[in-house]
Amino acid sequence: HVQLVESGGGSVQAGGSLRLSCAASGSIQRTNCMGWFRQAPGEEREGVASIDGGRNVRYTSSVKDRFTVSRNNAKDTVTLQMNDLKPDDTAMYYCAAGPFYADYQDTLDFKYWGQGTQVTVS
Repeated sequence: HVQLVESGGGSVQAGGSLRLSCAASGSIQRTNCMGWFRQAPGEEREGVASIDGGRNVRYTSSVKDRFTVSRNNAKDTVTLQMNDLKPDDTAMYYCAAGPFYADYQDTLDFKYWGQGTQVTVS
């Protein structure tokens, strides 16, 4: 059984930074692709970033050069460093795990999900 727990959300002013963490337990493999997603009220869940077992990273265009995703396999954690936050970044942020080939642009690729952490930018 896989469990993902996010932390680090909060409220910040525009231009500020937050660091989200995702702690994984259970049968997470180092080859798993880990993704960060977000969902604003009334909007569909969208992929933000992903990092695969080879530490290849991908970002949606709106966060590129502002967000950085990384993973620590020894600690089974994935982080999302978010800088220069904008009000449009306000959303519930979710961590998810999928197979090595998972595409962050397709939520159906990811089988395991955390409960989310709220990020509010004003």
